[in-house]
Amino acid sequence: MKEITKQPQYEEIILKPMNGMLVLIVNILLMLGSIGAFIYSLSFYGFQPVIFILSLVYFCILGPFIFAGIKVIKPNEGLVLTLFGKYYGTLKKEGIFFVNPFSVGFNPVAEAVNAASHPTLSEQLSETKKATVPRMSKKISLKTMTLNNDKQKINDLLGNPIIIGIVVVWRVENTAKAVFNVDNYREFLSMQCDSALRNIVRLYPYDMASDADEKTLRGSSLEVAARLKEEIQANVENAGIEIMDARITHLAYAPEIAAAMLQRQQASAIIDARKMIVEGAVGMVEMALAQLSENNVVELDEERKAAMVSNLLVVLCGNKDAQPIVNSGSIY
Repeated sequence: MKEITKQPQYEEIILKPMNGMLVLIVNILLMLGSIGAFIYSLSFYGFQPVIFILSLVYFCILGPFIFAGIKVIKPNEGLVLTLFGKYYGTLKKEGIFFVNPFSVGFNPVAEAVNAASHPTLSEQLSETKKATVPRMSKKISLKTMTLNNDKQKINDLLGNPIIIGIVVVWRVENTAKAVFNVDNYREFLSMQCDSALRNIVRLYPYDMASDADEKTLRGSSLEVAARLKEEIQANVENAGIEIMDARITHLAYAPEIAAAMLQRQQASAIIDARKMIVEGAVGMVEMALAQLSENNVVELDEERKAAMVSNLLVVLCGNKDAQPIVNSGSIY
């Protein structure tokens, strides 16, 4: 049986390079000096072949080669460098630095974008292609970014299809993992967000069914967001990405059941409202009877109390204003 080899896990190496400004100034001065030496080698004092060759080699080869090792890093930027196919290190500190001129920047996201935006021969010859997408730098942004994925249709705990969308706040924490452990860390994050969202939504109903203490997507948004953040973070840990926040931005029933669920919500709201009205009316009737008895306003027997309670409940619980009827006779 063949043994499965594990993928190597890369850890970030922070480089401490030389001061690039010093190297830049010295190299410019040496290139200017090589120009003077080149002119001197052809002067009237006689041809100097050694000075001629050295000045020409430095000005045409060594000087430009040293310039290739100068890297400028802006705030919240990182540059992953490889040397002859091996991971060399990462520049994270802002400023101008000098590194090994043979090292090159590596960013698979930039390579994918640049390859997609590079026009083919047929596109170059076509007159319909008016503009091209600008090339993306190989530097990795360390800023806080947001990912707003497309809305998805997912079945909740009760099997009801719902439309849900989320926004994820994230940043690249480990540049080595981001570029070496996954092919495209942005696409990887997007796919893992979709997968985590499906797993979390299936654990909750959209709204309360019977148990009032039941956690729901609509009523427990903070708890759902916290679990969603933990799920996504666990999925993208290998890609060197830190999930700072995850929130639900859109939540609704799917169109095919939206009308039925709206009627259900309206019925529940009417029942709750009626329940509150009845509870309030009963309390008011009890208070009225108690005050009539305490103040000795009128003495009522059980039958008259029942009639009074019925009338008060009709007045307090009715949808329309009560129409008074004057009774001039006895109820007996």
